[in-house]
Amino acid sequence: MENEKPEEERMPLTSHLEELKMRLIRILVVVGAGFGVCYLFKDWSFRVITKPLVDAMPAQSSMIFTGLPEAFFIHMKIAFFASLFLTAPYTLFEIWRFVSPGLYKNEKRFVFPFIFFSTILFIGGVLFGYFVALPPAFSFFVSFSTDFLKPMISFREYLDLTLKFLLAFGLCFEMPVFMFFLAKLGIVNAKMLSKQRRYAILIIFIVAAVLTPSPDALSQILMAIPLMVLYEVSIFVAKFARKNKSAPEEVEETAAEMEDKNP
Repeated sequence: MENEKPEEERMPLTSHLEELKMRLIRILVVVGAGFGVCYLFKDWSFRVITKPLVDAMPAQSSMIFTGLPEAFFIHMKIAFFASLFLTAPYTLFEIWRFVSPGLYKNEKRFVFPFIFFSTILFIGGVLFGYFVALPPAFSFFVSFSTDFLKPMISFREYLDLTLKFLLAFGLCFEMPVFMFFLAKLGIVNAKMLSKQRRYAILIIFIVAAVLTPSPDALSQILMAIPLMVLYEVSIFVAKFARKNKSAPEEVEETAAEMEDKNP
């Protein structure tokens, strides 16, 4: 049957734990292999991650490290996060394979769209932050340097700041995916999202002000515009999720509506 019960109802807890352990080991092995490959290209990765700041810094400026092992661990950290970034599709695939036994058969067809769109949106958010949001922010902060005030930026602090903001941009761009699952769970729907649009826009501008490193209005607007577009996309996604409800969900929803009408 198309909507037969999820497989997890027939699996004991120990089987779930064994499967979780197996999938975590697979993820760690793939991330470890990716780390080894990324570390081989550590110099190239270093140039890529520092480009937004290097382009904004005055001539004859440089970054510094303040501890003997700091530069070594910085390269390790860059390689690790690069590996997480590159192996994200496989990680998402393993996560989906773990939760898929708890889904109905007609819901499992979303596995590849989920992996594809989650990856594309996350990468899009990171690239947006890297190419659009961070360069003007760094230019703004470096512009306060003078002949007597030269920037000597700790690379450790720069890396921590950059990674946090790129991760935040990537997660914000996952909004349509989050809304899809919230709609499937019945927490939100397209009508609710449309009705609350004005409040959503206010929240989006607040989030943009928090996430954008520089306090200038242009950077915040550049961050808010794609989030507003993604919110409109989320409304369409919520409509799609409702149209693709499984039969048991539809029956439960209809019963709940009838109970509300006939208390």
